[in-house]
Amino acid sequence: MSEPALRAEKLDAADELAPLRSRFVLDDVVYLDGNSLGALPANVPGRVEDVVRRQWGELRIRSWDESGWWTAPERIGDRIAPLVGAAPGQIVVGDSTSVNVFKALVAAIRMADEHRDELLVDATTFPTDGYIAESAARLTGRTLRAVTPAQVPAALSDRTAAVLLNHVDYRTGRLHDLPSLTAAIHASGALAVWDLCHSAGALPVGLDEHGVDLAVGCTYKYLNGGPGAPAYLYVRSTLQDRFDSPLPGWNSHAEPFGMSPSYAPAPGALRGRVGTPDILSMLALEAALEVWDGVSVGAVRSKSLALTDFFLECVAAYTEPGRVESVTPGPHEQRGSQIALRCADAGTVMKRLIDRGVVGDFRHPDVLRFGFTPLYVGFADTERAARVLGEVLG
Repeated sequence: MSEPALRAEKLDAADELAPLRSRFVLDDVVYLDGNSLGALPANVPGRVEDVVRRQWGELRIRSWDESGWWTAPERIGDRIAPLVGAAPGQIVVGDSTSVNVFKALVAAIRMADEHRDELLVDATTFPTDGYIAESAARLTGRTLRAVTPAQVPAALSDRTAAVLLNHVDYRTGRLHDLPSLTAAIHASGALAVWDLCHSAGALPVGLDEHGVDLAVGCTYKYLNGGPGAPAYLYVRSTLQDRFDSPLPGWNSHAEPFGMSPSYAPAPGALRGRVGTPDILSMLALEAALEVWDGVSVGAVRSKSLALTDFFLECVAAYTEPGRVESVTPGPHEQRGSQIALRCADAGTVMKRLIDRGVVGDFRHPDVLRFGFTPLYVGFADTERAARVLGEVLG
């Protein structure tokens, strides 16, 4: 057995999170794509069957009250809240990430002073965030300017209404400095909107602690909610009475069953609701979040850094120098929970890795992306992935 394999055995034996693997449906594949779609929690199929057969099949419409369907968006939001450092009553679950980005950005612009006519967006963001920001700017008569997160402090001015940033870069896994960037945005008088898709469930976020105004995130990556699971919207408690949603649906009305022709917003985070909740996927998410019972986000972060450190060490041991290059920052304070390796023939290499039972993903034009979900990825998995990568690269 190689030295890295021996180390992996010892690290797994000492891993306090190792028992959590049994909470998921897994096989002998090394699954390093949880940053795109998390693995299936073992309790979800039974819960979904109950929702379909009993709650829908037997109780039918009674389930809106008797099974808690109506209150699911805010109830599940409160379940997500501690994972992103938020107190209860500030997160509502529903719609897609894209829809929530739109709601958050337009609401932020509406809360800003009228003379603030510029919107800043992360130039390296996931494309949809940029598309939504461009549309929000056109709809509100603002100018959109794309800058990198590092350029934000210098780009801020008394013209800035809001800034949309990603906490972790989806390509490289770079972790941006949420506390200092949020502070700089506030110092300029603007509002901070953060996309947490690649950080929630992987590392501490601290929304309340750092005074974030608005945040959005998906739930199918590190939160393991399943394909197409609903996203969530965070509205800081002190802003909720000013939150003016551009999508004022009946579900966010103060009296949703009053069927009034005029709109009056509900109090609190409920203003972020729009239409009828996606109950099947939402309750699957609620069941999936139970895997977090008794789990510390701090412990998850510690293991994430240990896994990614170990992976980089194993890659260096098993591959020829210069064959691949990490584009993920080395310093822990700049790293999310993935490793991105630049490789000239990355698309072909990833296909061969998947054929060999190591599942990551490929990002155009030359990036191999490996996501490490500490709840179910171990050190032996990590060593095997690097070893197979070395064999595939020859």
